[in-house]
Amino acid sequence: MIDIAARIRDIPDFPEPGVVFKDITPLIGDHAAFDESIDRLAEPFVDRGITQVAGIEARGFIFAAPIALRLKAGFVPIRKPGKLPHKVTRYDYVLEYGTDALEVHVDAFGPGDQVLIVDDVLATGGTASAAVRLVHELGADVGGFAVLVELSFLNGREKLTGTDVHALVGYDAG
Repeated sequence: MIDIAARIRDIPDFPEPGVVFKDITPLIGDHAAFDESIDRLAEPFVDRGITQVAGIEARGFIFAAPIALRLKAGFVPIRKPGKLPHKVTRYDYVLEYGTDALEVHVDAFGPGDQVLIVDDVLATGGTASAAVRLVHELGADVGGFAVLVELSFLNGREKLTGTDVHALVGYDAG
């Protein structure tokens, strides 16, 4: 088994002082490690009836599309405002220092769909929670949330109560 955490590089003080950025480029640049990370992220959701895998912009796309292929499901991009060409539904949410929003096409999923939401990092949970709300708003069920890295010291999982969260790598301190 490949040590996935060893292929995630810490970049201190990026994008601002005091933040330690988790750089996934060494992981995705290593074919074997990337392939194994996709398998390990998808595995808990095999045979769970996942019909759509929703990737959160932007780095979530990197993992969500191959996971969708593994699960024989469709891929749905959840994007920042103004990036999708068709009619969208939008969810605005509060961040620690401001607000943000996510959008998805109104016909991306609906009743009967089981949606696995995928992102690269789960931090405070604001973005993840917004994605869950978008899925529910369109009448679909959230079949789980898969994430490469969880910064558990930021308590983001608490905003996903009732959602099956699967993280490959966890960090307990900043």
